Amino acid sequence: MDEENVTMVTHFVLLGLTETRELQLALFALFSIIYLLILVGNVLIMVTVINNRHLHTPMYFFLGNLSFIDICHASVTAPKMLADLLSAEKTISFGGCVAQLFFLHLCACAEIFLLTIMAYDRYVAICHPLQYPMLMSLQACTWLVGALWSGATVHSLVQTVLTIRLPYCGPNIIDSFFCDVPPVIKLACTDTYLTGVLIVSNSGMISLTCFLALLASYLVILVSLRSRSVEGRRKALSTCGSHLAVVALFFGPCIFIYTRPAISFSLDKVVSVFYTMVTPVLNPVIYTLRNQEVKGAAFRKTKGGQRQPSKNRRLKCNVFPLNLVGMKLLEEMGIF
Repeated sequence: MDEENVTMVTHFVLLGLTETRELQLALFALFSIIYLLILVGNVLIMVTVINNRHLHTPMYFFLGNLSFIDICHASVTAPKMLADLLSAEKTISFGGCVAQLFFLHLCACAEIFLLTIMAYDRYVAICHPLQYPMLMSLQACTWLVGALWSGATVHSLVQTVLTIRLPYCGPNIIDSFFCDVPPVIKLACTDTYLTGVLIVSNSGMISLTCFLALLASYLVILVSLRSRSVEGRRKALSTCGSHLAVVALFFGPCIFIYTRPAISFSLDKVVSVFYTMVTPVLNPVIYTLRNQEVKGAAFRKTKGGQRQPSKNRRLKCNVFPLNLVGMKLLEEMGIF
């Protein structure tokens, strides 16, 4: 085909979640509340962790970063989705679509890496508590967070470059409520088999590798807990159980969507809603707000006061960055 006669796509049309007007209004109300809860819950956690010196440990440092990523992840898709639920024309420019899929993969990959680092943090705290202050120092945690954002940026750039290098000169209707790589590359007016394989290999390798690393770390933790006391096992499993719940909620949809060819299933939209809207609002409840330390600190923050630490609590804070699980295990061993 002569390139002069090719009309390049300048915008895409998003089909959204439904075409029924009444259902659109109901979903707008529902997702507006969910998005507000995501913002309020995660901002509250971030402010609590930053302003409470007793929470300046690696576990809560990573939880604060998780809250920040959840806000960013939800904000990539939620505002556009809410606007489209009230709009008759659900369009997005080509540049806007590219930006959305770039930041979507940036935040998603950053969360995958962060959850993997948090599993490593649990592993070191429970299996190697005496080496924990050295292995998870503040400098080490800062380097890990910097590395996860660098890795996520590289991954997102690869996904974006593989997507935009394809020619888009025909259909422009995306059967989704946001721009993502699988539905977008299906609109390219060329053979996308090789590109699809590269994209699936990239995303699938990251998702599966991190997921297997997570499983391996928790298998080692479970084996090591056999020698602990009943109370020690209960406390460790409580913390790890919350993390595993978050991992299952996030990795399940990611593996379902990104480890298969770019073909559509009826559950795709439901799964996409789950990991872009539902998981960010559940994370504070499952992983942080269940923790008595964070709930107490958040309550005191909202009341405008802060409990003074006891002498024993000051001693624990001075051994930063031991986390709660590591300190409690050390207590059981008679060190504190």
